Amino acid sequence: MTLDFMPVLAQWPILFKGLLLTLLLTAVGTPLGVLLGIACGWLRMHGVRPVRLVVGAFIELMRNTPFIIQLFFIFFGLPALGLKLTPLSASLIAMTLNLGAYSAEIVRAGMRAMPKGHVEAAQSLALNRWQVFLHVVLPPSLKRVWPALVSQIILVMLGTSVCSQISLEEMTYSANLISSRTFRNFEAYILVTAAYLALAVLLRHLLNWAGPRWLFGR
Repeated sequence: MTLDFMPVLAQWPILFKGLLLTLLLTAVGTPLGVLLGIACGWLRMHGVRPVRLVVGAFIELMRNTPFIIQLFFIFFGLPALGLKLTPLSASLIAMTLNLGAYSAEIVRAGMRAMPKGHVEAAQSLALNRWQVFLHVVLPPSLKRVWPALVSQIILVMLGTSVCSQISLEEMTYSANLISSRTFRNFEAYILVTAAYLALAVLLRHLLNWAGPRWLFGR
């Protein structure tokens, strides 16, 4: 078997467009998903009982159903209710909800490990509930679970490949298109595999660098 990457590399605009869409999904979906996870984690611990039940049901639903089913429900199912979404919008919503559910349990584990004495000390300084959560509870909680949260973010980034099933032109869609045009399937998927690997490694290093500096201190 002879590998010939030139026909595939000649289609670089398609590959580049797929890379940009994958980066866009990750750059927008990741912060939204983590914020949703923080909110759900806090509500599941401190919300009133009806809210805890609703949030718990949402988390269990998203964590125990396949991502592709969630994506199909949003893209193909919601139009039946009158809500028609573009492939990009549906993908972003699905990514945000999926990451939010998983990160909620990760963040909640960090919050439950917070010593009660720290919270009581903050309350004794007349900090309100929001200030206690934002400045005393959240930073050390994120620090405890940051490696697990980073791993989950990378898994969701890799899961963007599923979005090709609703015709979103991300990297996997680009590889399928190029292989159908050039008949160089193996070469096309080698390049896309290398791109996903590079993105995962770079994203892990970026998050491990950014977290201690911007979110929970050194």
